[in-house]
Amino acid sequence: MNIQVPPETYNDISYNDNGRFNSYWHQINAVIQLRPKSVLEIGTGNGLVRYVLEKNGVKVTTVDIDENLRPDILASVLSIPVHDDSFDLALCCQVLEHLPYEKFIPALSEIRRVISKNLILSLPDLHRAYRFSFQIPLLGELKWLYKVPRLKPLDWQFNGEHYWNISCKNYSLSRIKRDIEAAGFTINATFCVFEMPWHRFFILTKH
Repeated sequence: MNIQVPPETYNDISYNDNGRFNSYWHQINAVIQLRPKSVLEIGTGNGLVRYVLEKNGVKVTTVDIDENLRPDILASVLSIPVHDDSFDLALCCQVLEHLPYEKFIPALSEIRRVISKNLILSLPDLHRAYRFSFQIPLLGELKWLYKVPRLKPLDWQFNGEHYWNISCKNYSLSRIKRDIEAAGFTINATFCVFEMPWHRFFILTKH
C-alpha cells in the first residue's frame, strides 16, 4: 500500500517550517557536493529542491505515485520504469517510511538498480534529541546535537502516514544500517539535522 500525502500539504506554511527548510538545504547541499549530472528525485514534494538543483545545473527527474503532483514518471519506488544505471544519483527523503517495512529493502534495491553511484536517503529518527547553541565572539555560532536512545523504545503503530520510524520498537538504527548495506549500499556518512533532529540523512554509495 502506498500512502499519498494531499498535494496542498507540501505548500502549507505549517508544514514548511524552519526545520523543514533546513532539511531541504541539506538535501540540496548533499547533492551538489557529489556533483552528479543527473538526479532522480523520489517524491516530488513542493518542488523547491528540484528548482534549486536545476538552477545549479543539475538535471532532475521526479518520480511519484500521485498524478496530482505531476511527476515526470508516474510510478512506485518499488517499480521504476527506467533502464539500469539511468541516473548518477537518487534523492529519496522522508519517503520510505510510508511503506510497510518489509518493502524497505526491495525499495532500496530498485533505487540501486536505476542509479550508477549515489543515494541520498533521509528517514525519520525518533531518538531523544538535545540541542545546544552558543554564540562566541570571533568564532560565531557553535552548535551541538546529541541524540540518545530512549530507555523504552516507542511501540509505533501505523498512524495513516508512517508505518515505522528509526528508534521505535523493532526499528533500531543498527537494524536500518544493516538493511541498507544488505540492499547493496555502503554508508559513507549519517547525520541528523540540527533544526529538524528527527530527519536522519544517509549518504550512500552503490557497491
